[in-house]
Amino acid sequence: MATHIIKHALKTSVAMLAFAFVGTLLLAYVFIATRPPIEASEKEARLALFKQILPEKNYDNDLLSSQVRIAPNALLGNRLPSIANVATFQHKPAGVILEAVAHDGYSGDIKLLIAIRADGSISGVRVLAHKETPGLGDYIDIAHGNWIKLFNDESLQKTPTEKWQVKKDGGQYDYMVGATITPRAVVKAVLKALQYFEMNKQTLFAPSAN
Repeated sequence: MATHIIKHALKTSVAMLAFAFVGTLLLAYVFIATRPPIEASEKEARLALFKQILPEKNYDNDLLSSQVRIAPNALLGNRLPSIANVATFQHKPAGVILEAVAHDGYSGDIKLLIAIRADGSISGVRVLAHKETPGLGDYIDIAHGNWIKLFNDESLQKTPTEKWQVKKDGGQYDYMVGATITPRAVVKAVLKALQYFEMNKQTLFAPSAN
């Protein structure tokens, strides 16, 4: 009787191990098979977003592969390492796309993508992710309005630091009544990104950096 029980337990264990092994192989196969198209789709989506804020005519290199790794930085609000994509035209610096985070949004972090030309002017800004109130603070998203385009062609040279605020605070940026915290956070984050660029552009555009 005991021998029968032991044999049954062994058979059950072997069967479970076999199922686990086959299951693992299937998961590995699915992962390997689906990874390339998923990565390709992600790259296409990111490149499409890049094109919104930095027109293709402004650069002639592979923007996705031309990267500079950036350590966590207070001006960018990045608490983890991030990536800057560097644009060049005829082997000369044309611009850079930075990732930035505003931690003082009304409902939490607001993640931004900011394209800055080599001359320090903004080519475009887009919101990557946010949790702002639908119908109120979400007008910072291009999908809900053109407010984010107010930053187009702005620069530290064109607009003095004290004007980088919403109009309620004495600055030049419009805002929606009842939703000043959100645009205030974005304006400050974009300003800091410009300041980061001015302080680090030589490193960003160094030939060995990309």
